[in-house]
Amino acid sequence: MITHTLKLSATALAAGGLLAATPATAQYRNTISNDLSKCSSGSNSAVKVTVSGIQTSTGKIRVQSYKGTKAEWLKSGKWLSRIETGARKGTMTFCLPVSGPGTYAIAVRHDKNGNGKTDIWKDGGAMSNNPSINIFNLGKPSYKKTRFTVGQGVKSISINMRYM
Repeated sequence: MITHTLKLSATALAAGGLLAATPATAQYRNTISNDLSKCSSGSNSAVKVTVSGIQTSTGKIRVQSYKGTKAEWLKSGKWLSRIETGARKGTMTFCLPVSGPGTYAIAVRHDKNGNGKTDIWKDGGAMSNNPSINIFNLGKPSYKKTRFTVGQGVKSISINMRYM
């Protein structure tokens, strides 16, 4: 009986440790729906992103938020939240809630054929603050050029889609 109780206690402690670790990892890689009501007046911290210049209504648009730091900007697996939806030619608006006031950056990708791969000569891309994207920076401008500050409430930004 004592051995059984010790095993149960060890299992409970291990499970508790896993649960305690979840919030730290849960801050990354959150796929969310595009709920514009979360960017309404009186909302918690969020980024309302208006993307213009979308060439076609084919494929998928992906909008991802990142912390606006060198350690996290465009790093694999370090995106905070992602909205992925069918593309609509022209202008689309997205709402990305954030954990609170801080420095963030946004990356947008238009996968025109919806194959899940980056086709550099076909697909579109853009980032917050609309930095230049060219062959020399391989489409990855510095976090310093893309970051912006979010306070309490909603920060509205405009991003212009670019294609090669």
